Amino acid sequence: MAIQAILTDIEGTTTSLSFVKDVLFPYADQHMQDFVVAHRTDPAVAKLIDDVRFEVGNPVLSLNDSIAQLRQWIAEDKKVTPLKAIQGLMWEEGYRKGDFTGHVYDDAVRNLRHWHDVGLKLYVYSSGSTHAQKLLFGYSDAGDLMPLFSGYFDTQIGHKREAGAYQRIVVAIGLPAADILFLSDIREELDAAQQAGLKTYCLVRENQSTDGLLHPWVTDFDKIALDGL
Repeated sequence: MAIQAILTDIEGTTTSLSFVKDVLFPYADQHMQDFVVAHRTDPAVAKLIDDVRFEVGNPVLSLNDSIAQLRQWIAEDKKVTPLKAIQGLMWEEGYRKGDFTGHVYDDAVRNLRHWHDVGLKLYVYSSGSTHAQKLLFGYSDAGDLMPLFSGYFDTQIGHKREAGAYQRIVVAIGLPAADILFLSDIREELDAAQQAGLKTYCLVRENQSTDGLLHPWVTDFDKIALDGL
């Protein structure tokens, strides 16, 4: 088997889009005001608010306007690093309080465990912060899945539709690009990974069109054939 490591997306791949869009995002939106005000003097939150100001180019943006900007980014589904980091902190509270658990498809759990058991290295690459990734898998419906993974990557290493991000991930993993398989439901991400030399599989879980898709595709993890790569 040539594949030595598997790099997986989360949303739409290991985890339903509805969990992210109907549970996590609304939770962050509804609790943003109270959370930021309550934690505004915490060093981590204070720095992230400064990062919001830097992002919009206004170093004197008020706290309330910063909160409004964060909520606007949620509404627009923006992949902005300070937003993702604050969301991760808020979701930690939700997970720890038992307000929700992280959804992971049964077929993903089953295969991730099998791949780990046979010696493959598993990694996550998501637009959500690495902190949020660890929370989702650590507090998943299937229990703590964090021990399955060797590492986590987010947009701090680069944007998911740019080949350079995958090149940096290859260096971090320390394996030849051709020995790494990337799983995602987004063809532009798969294109970028392929340009960087990775093998690819597209997850088509929720009736996406496969017209013109230039990557092998499956409807769930059970159908992924590593030998064929």
